[in-house]
Amino acid sequence: MSSESIAPVRGARTRTARVPTKPHGQWAVDGNEPLNGNEEWKLADGGLSVRERIEKTYAAGGFSSIDPTDLHGRFRWWGLYTQRKPGIDGGRTAQLEPHELEDEYFMMRVRIDGGQLTTEQLRVIGGISTEFARDSADITDRQNIQLHWVRVEDVPEIWRRLEGVGLSTTEACGDVPRVILGSPVAGIAADELIDPTPQILEIAERFIGDETLANLPRKYKTAITGHPSQDVVHEINDCAFVAVEHPELGIGYDLWVGGALSTVPRLGERLGVFVSPDRVAEVWHGVTQIFRDYGYRRLRNKARLKFLLADWGTEKFRQVLEGEYLETPLPDGPAAPKPVGKGDHVGVHLQKDGLYFVGAAPAVGRVSGTVLTGLADLAEAHGSSRVRTTPYQKVLVLDIEKDRVESLIAGLSKLGLEARPSLFRRATIACTGIEYCKLAIVETKVNATIAIEQLEQRLGALEPEIGRPITLHVNGCPNSCARIQTADIGLKGQLVMIDGEQVPGYQVHLGGGLANSDREEAGLGRTVRGLKVPADGIADYAERVIRRYLADRVDADETFATWAHRADEEALV
Repeated sequence: MSSESIAPVRGARTRTARVPTKPHGQWAVDGNEPLNGNEEWKLADGGLSVRERIEKTYAAGGFSSIDPTDLHGRFRWWGLYTQRKPGIDGGRTAQLEPHELEDEYFMMRVRIDGGQLTTEQLRVIGGISTEFARDSADITDRQNIQLHWVRVEDVPEIWRRLEGVGLSTTEACGDVPRVILGSPVAGIAADELIDPTPQILEIAERFIGDETLANLPRKYKTAITGHPSQDVVHEINDCAFVAVEHPELGIGYDLWVGGALSTVPRLGERLGVFVSPDRVAEVWHGVTQIFRDYGYRRLRNKARLKFLLADWGTEKFRQVLEGEYLETPLPDGPAAPKPVGKGDHVGVHLQKDGLYFVGAAPAVGRVSGTVLTGLADLAEAHGSSRVRTTPYQKVLVLDIEKDRVESLIAGLSKLGLEARPSLFRRATIACTGIEYCKLAIVETKVNATIAIEQLEQRLGALEPEIGRPITLHVNGCPNSCARIQTADIGLKGQLVMIDGEQVPGYQVHLGGGLANSDREEAGLGRTVRGLKVPADGIADYAERVIRRYLADRVDADETFATWAHRADEEALV
């Protein structure tokens, strides 16, 4: 089958009789002769090799000394992207070449597998931010921390400081295994089925930086959770493990593959196998090698694992995994149960050891080095040395005595981190946007923050009636870094026509959600033809559609997503 079409929802497949006229660039089928420029330079000199040149050549010679292929390719293997030059409007994003859009500064992504940080590590990141990154910092929905305004001259010293406390930027970007999402409450939650930390650490220690996995067709995302809230958005990862209890084999994991969003969203699928904890790394390695060997490389917009799964189906994928990459087959396994509880972990929660953890929400992940350093100080002053980031742009402080919880919450609030946020602050996330991203068309962080404040003013009194967070995800371009298709209200950045004038704005997606939401099952949002929102009109639209939902819902138990999918289009505009 041709990979030109893909099923947008889990379980559905599109079949055609058309036979592809060109090879897909699958190494195991077509050989490894490069079929495009990206594949040529990756095969000639892998991305990991550039570190030595950064340290010995580019840091001394400055930005102008950087080879263009290293700059626009291999630097990503070490968590470095050039950031957008200030003052270039979104209408020019698609018109300019990368070198015309980019500034002589970098976004640096600090890799935080499982979102687990010590306060010492957090303080080091905060210090790097204030000294080398103009006090910038964002907590991402991949549990990383991103810094901006980084100069290549400072990168070796930044690496030295990060690695001195056990952190790195290795393979934080690029066609490699990206950061491993992990349950933020791993090892501490009173209700978790299993602590996935040993599995996360084994994968990271054995395979991150492994040259044999450093040239994948494109990026590759992993998620592992042992918590009943299923708090790692597993349905939109390439490879995911969700805790489940097998009736005979005990606690292990349900394996999911082939999920991803971007411009062609597809939810992952279960392979129907049971993975015992001691085999997670082996199985992960097998799935990753399938992607390396059979993934499509000729066209980069078809080079994610989801396209291969759409063509193969789960039965063939399992056959290849067990027959070519695993020592022994995997037993059949049950599906994980419907998730229980909120996966953002905001608020005060009891740990299994009798202490408490507190989850707090910054405004759409935007913090600063000063805030991170202050958070490290605050946590330590309250007896904690452990902090976690979440896939929802939130942060947790662990190991707090009951009588110190309220003091911690007050201190967090002074830092702009709310442990008792409004429904709107709790449920809103945003990508980097046009402020720094070369792909963006529209501003996100500022627009979303303003919208939160406006919605708090306009609808704050209605929070008891609303009853549950209505997720609002704001993205600066079609690539869905902020997961727009899986939000109650998802906004995709683009130029829109409003009253006959082209302005920055958003296309609207409504009623999406993953298993860890109020939906009965994971599904993608719907769009209404012609429904566009101007960039400064987020709150106006959200208020209008939320009020209509409250007026039209069957009862208080009907969720926004359910209503949005059954409502007439006129109710959604």
